[in-house]
Amino acid sequence: MTITSQDLMKCVEIKTPGAPSVLTTAFRERPVPGPGQVVIKVMASGVNYPDVLQRQGRYNVPPGASDLPGLEVAGYVHETGEGVDGFKAGDAVCALTPGGGYAEYCLAPVEQCLPLPENVSMTEAATLPEVYFTLWFNLAMQGNLLSARSLLVHGGSGGIGSAAIQLASSLGLDVYTTAADGPACEFCAGLGAKRAINYLEEDFVAVIREETEGRGVDLVLDMVGGDYIQRNMECLGQKGRLVNLYYLKGSKVEVDMMPVLVKNLTLTGSLLRPQPLSVKAEIAAGLTDVVWPLFQSGKIRPVVNKIFSLDRASDAHTYIESGQHFGKIVLQADL
Repeated sequence: MTITSQDLMKCVEIKTPGAPSVLTTAFRERPVPGPGQVVIKVMASGVNYPDVLQRQGRYNVPPGASDLPGLEVAGYVHETGEGVDGFKAGDAVCALTPGGGYAEYCLAPVEQCLPLPENVSMTEAATLPEVYFTLWFNLAMQGNLLSARSLLVHGGSGGIGSAAIQLASSLGLDVYTTAADGPACEFCAGLGAKRAINYLEEDFVAVIREETEGRGVDLVLDMVGGDYIQRNMECLGQKGRLVNLYYLKGSKVEVDMMPVLVKNLTLTGSLLRPQPLSVKAEIAAGLTDVVWPLFQSGKIRPVVNKIFSLDRASDAHTYIESGQHFGKIVLQADL
């Protein structure tokens, strides 16, 4: 088979694990859809911390997935594979991808594709799939979000945190969050947090105890780990649930597990990427039924902090690692 320039696409490769500078522009063959798959002409790609971990060699690509970074995109359906229902060429979609989002074209299972919510731009839509698939799976399906009354989310000014604040507060929960400074706390309060805690100046355990009159919260969403694991258990009330998305401060810690018995706690967590398609289809259904209407009504909104061109993926990674961002970072296609 002869490969022509029309069969090639621009993409961003990881030359070797390392610093942001290892991200380089390259050209590869455009993906071809198999049964149940969709090829998307990418208009924008979300930048997420798992992309950083993959670039550093700390996040393994699942078998059969693209080795290119990028777990969420928005664009137009370019081509569909056999057995795809619900989408056709030209449809505007956003998608959770198995990888490969840092490219002009990206392959995604149809189960992980969603139409753009009304009132959401293509650039904004690129920030939704990874965050909201993650949140719905962890908070709703594992954390009983819809029956909870209160949530503590760490890192409220980041992509996951800012979305969690909006989602939970729009559903009527009292939302508490931690952030690194005054401006970050103000940002979180503006998104709906009942109390934003400057963790450098305040003890979040003491604040939660005071704010809840000793009851604790129903849910904690955390990606810090380390010594936060014990402190999170102290923040939880009876039948509370601690949901871990990652362990930035370490997963190997010594903890006193007695609160699990005394308060009947549940400790859980997940990696979204390895979940089977059946689970991701269930997540997509929940987002369609509950979350997308919240965008359409304006009760929640995407928070885009900064946009980079695809050629500047290394700058985007430098920026996300700086911790200066409020909300999400996006790579935009060359138009």
